[in-house]
Amino acid sequence: MKADAPKRKIFNDAVDLLSTGEQAATGSGVEMLDIDAIKPFRHHPFHLYEGERLNDMVESIKEHGVLNPVIVRKMHYGYEMLSGHNRQNAAKLAGLKVIPAFVKVDLPDEDAYIYVIETNLMQRSFTDLSISEKAAVLAERYDKVLYQRKRDEIVAELKALENPMDAETEKGGHDVHLSKNRDNLGDEYGLSGRHVARLMRINQCLPEIKEMFDQGKMQLTAAVQLSYLPEQGQRMALEVSEKSGIGITERIAKEIRKAKMTEKDIREAIVGPDPEINKLTGEPIKHEEKPKPIRLSGELRTKYFTNTNPKEVEGIVDKALAAWFKKRR
Repeated sequence: MKADAPKRKIFNDAVDLLSTGEQAATGSGVEMLDIDAIKPFRHHPFHLYEGERLNDMVESIKEHGVLNPVIVRKMHYGYEMLSGHNRQNAAKLAGLKVIPAFVKVDLPDEDAYIYVIETNLMQRSFTDLSISEKAAVLAERYDKVLYQRKRDEIVAELKALENPMDAETEKGGHDVHLSKNRDNLGDEYGLSGRHVARLMRINQCLPEIKEMFDQGKMQLTAAVQLSYLPEQGQRMALEVSEKSGIGITERIAKEIRKAKMTEKDIREAIVGPDPEINKLTGEPIKHEEKPKPIRLSGELRTKYFTNTNPKEVEGIVDKALAAWFKKRR
């Protein structure tokens, strides 16, 4: 059996569950669950329907009920939604108290995430997804590739133990493999390997950052930089940005990455250093800014100051400006 067979089975199961149609609502294996007992999938990466699309679903459920059961997994607190967040939301708005569901028991987190990603992709095309949703899909697909590559590495290691000479010729750089995997994944969705890598970094951001990015309130490059911060650092950066009213650009995000993960240092990276305080008055000390030197273009130097030393140039410019300002008065 191939190494990715278990994941492929999960995918096929998801297809079967979604394609059973109206008969599924009354078929075997379906339970009627309290609609409020099902909690959203933790860090669900897809946005819920809004506007006309949501209204159409609500009206359809009012008229026909929920024809396709949702998919949930049994948890210690009740149930967690895997596929059907929009159906549950619309059913609540339609006034339903129970909803038909397929219940998965003892489903590991990794397998549960595959249900979430793959069932959403079966209902919407990749191009219809927001940037953060695309990031989640690419990350899940990339994990599958790495899963297969890990198997290949183990096989290669076993071959090396049997015949070191043959294994030597099969060696390839780790980064090369990663790059090829990204390129192959990008080809599937019409993206460059570099863009795939950036989008997968977005998947490491807090939900609040993903939402800002989807709404056009943050640049892709800035979000990528923030993705390297721990969750606490990302949250502090957002709080400081909101309080100060200063948006996080790529340059600021790079400064945050260099800072220690304390509120003071992150604030300094975003707002700048706190002003020096006069201990007697308690007022900020204002330091006079040094005047910036005036630079003459090469053309002016050639035209007026050939073979003239800097001191003489300064004197000539001083007199010329004095005459010019006097004339203006």
